[in-house]
Amino acid sequence: MTSIDSRTHDRKFVRSFFTTPTAIDGEEDSAKMLKGAVQLRGMEAPDVWVPDNEDATAPNMRDEGARNIIDVISEHGASFPGEIHPRLVWHRKQPGTRYTGFQHMLEITDPENGAIEHIDGFVIPEVGGIDDWKKADEFFTIVENEHGLDEGSLKMSVIIESGQAELAMEELRAEMGKPTNNLERLFLLVDGEVDYTKDMRAITPTGELPPWAELRHNTSRAASAAGLIAVDGPYDDIRDVEGYHERMRDNQSKGMLGIWSLTPGQVIEANKSPLPPQEGYWLLDADGRDVELERRDGREVYTGSRISLEETANGYVLSIGSDELELDEDELQAELLDVLKYVPSLNDIVDSMEEFEAAKEAGRGAIAMTQAATIEISGVEVDISRDRMWDEATYQALQTPVALFQDVYENRPDQHDDLAELYDEDVVERAMNVGR
Repeated sequence: MTSIDSRTHDRKFVRSFFTTPTAIDGEEDSAKMLKGAVQLRGMEAPDVWVPDNEDATAPNMRDEGARNIIDVISEHGASFPGEIHPRLVWHRKQPGTRYTGFQHMLEITDPENGAIEHIDGFVIPEVGGIDDWKKADEFFTIVENEHGLDEGSLKMSVIIESGQAELAMEELRAEMGKPTNNLERLFLLVDGEVDYTKDMRAITPTGELPPWAELRHNTSRAASAAGLIAVDGPYDDIRDVEGYHERMRDNQSKGMLGIWSLTPGQVIEANKSPLPPQEGYWLLDADGRDVELERRDGREVYTGSRISLEETANGYVLSIGSDELELDEDELQAELLDVLKYVPSLNDIVDSMEEFEAAKEAGRGAIAMTQAATIEISGVEVDISRDRMWDEATYQALQTPVALFQDVYENRPDQHDDLAELYDEDVVERAMNVGR
């Protein structure tokens, strides 16, 4: 039996989770949004596409929505580049809702309808305690046996929308792998902060959602412990691109590399965000705000007004906000190193990994990597450098962005042209070979 510490599915990472209504009331073609989404390609196409027969589709349209899923996926599913996971109705407190979802699953997976060969799994919302997860799993098993599918062949993803579901995640390591269930089919743990807020009876002065950093941490931790993939919930302000980026950066620092996408534009941002940048760059903490330095003729230039630097007869005067420091050259370098951070490119990461691999082959367990730059502030240039010790733990940590790149390249050939625009051919080839 495969250890739950190992990923058991083909995809090791999911960057984008894109939902689409399955049936639009009042439209001549109720399936038009499904037909548009299934045509997405390249960076506009999500890693996981979710024809949403739950919240995104009106209750009176869900039977038609299930039929639309069958029609669209049976015709176009073979050419869709990501995975397809319809979301069905389910509720931990409503047996009738669970039965409806089960009937839709039976209909959609019927081999005679032609869609199931292109469907990777289903998304189950509103789960409760671990017993409720097992009920859903049993429905999957019944469906597989009813239609002659291999047991466990359908992946199950769940949306964490209640305190019960959050606590259930802690039980996964103990429950997965027992002969009484097929919970190894679990794939994604997806946060649903809107319904979670309702379940928690949370109130904010503005009515906006709380950030729920703890929920996102707990979901990422549970996914890591159980060999699954964590995905954050929807970011409703679809015009706030920088806010979406900030949310993704915060998630990525927790190990949650995937996020819900509501529009093809958000899909593009979600697909690109976890990938290493094309060019490395320096960030300067300018009085509490990270500012990207501008590269000019080999210099990293700060052009803002929060920090200034003046060279004097006795050294330097560095002003950060209201603080003014008189420093000699060594003290200035130390102060600047405290407020400077380097964001490595894919090429930088591959270079460092290759250098460490060569050092290991030569019998060395740790090496020093030097980062150096010429910083310019207020027209004054300062050379800075720092040494970072690389050992096996550092090497393993830096493998994550490269492993993500490798997973994307192997599973999303439709994005090869987009990746070729970001990185040159040599970097791509080296990135596909390093760390293996």
